Amino acid sequence: MDAKTKKKYLVTGGAGFIGSNIAKTLEAQGHEVTVMDDFSKNGHFKNLIGFKGDVITADLFEYMPTDMYFDAIFHEAAITDTTVMDQKAMMEQNVEAFKNLLNFAAENEIKKVIYASSAATYGNGPVPNVETQPTHPENVYGFSKVIMDNVARQFAEDNNDMTIIGLRYFNVYGPGEYYKGKMASMVYQLYNQMKAGKRPRVFKYGEQQRDFVYVKDIVKINLCALNNGKETCVYNAATGIPRDYNAIIACLNKELGTNLEPEYIDNPYPFFQLKTQADMTLAKEKLGYEPDYSLEAGIADYVSILEGRNSK
Repeated sequence: MDAKTKKKYLVTGGAGFIGSNIAKTLEAQGHEVTVMDDFSKNGHFKNLIGFKGDVITADLFEYMPTDMYFDAIFHEAAITDTTVMDQKAMMEQNVEAFKNLLNFAAENEIKKVIYASSAATYGNGPVPNVETQPTHPENVYGFSKVIMDNVARQFAEDNNDMTIIGLRYFNVYGPGEYYKGKMASMVYQLYNQMKAGKRPRVFKYGEQQRDFVYVKDIVKINLCALNNGKETCVYNAATGIPRDYNAIIACLNKELGTNLEPEYIDNPYPFFQLKTQADMTLAKEKLGYEPDYSLEAGIADYVSILEGRNSK
């Protein structure tokens, strides 16, 4: 890559699940990448093994670097644990830190910011979820993402030379989520159970559906937003195809060479969503995004990576 095409990018939350995948992909393309992470939430140094760029260790709510230019910022830093009930911490770390980042971008003439929003903004709204439908978050995490979307829209109106794009992630799974603990995807949790020879446990009767999206497709839509996103907007980031938990188990049985039957357990959550599904029309039309991985292809790729990791 020559000097004219090589760009400089900042990835906040770059030691986390999605951020590390974005950072490594950009670096593999020949760009200069700086990661910013405070390593106190989901960030882990092992996600950045092999990364050749700089790492700034800082909390966005408390600190932003000065006099630094980047061609674009990918903002992945956040509290992502939807069970966190500390409203003040959630709003500070997700909303106020985002405001700090946008001010930093404006002051340093950084014209494009791509940030992680969430399907949690829709709550139990009607599916398939369309970006224009009313938001109805069921927890403070989802609420914080709604306010981030509001802040981005208003900031772009006040700074009309900037493009601020939000991506509403649905149920993301894939390499790099190993340090998310209980917030890791059901794909990863069921893989661990089945790898240990245990029957996979899911709520009765495994027919709840989710729009599962492989992390490599999430990286792809971020790059589509970078290269094709011309206006401030919020887009769904998913596949548009809901699949149930029984399908995950079937895929894992196939890839692991097992034949483990599900163990169906009672669902203790009265507001548990029966189905999530994204309408992907806008992302397709405006960003040119099409997912590359079906659930079967994504799990096959993921298990091959996990098995290689476990064999070391």
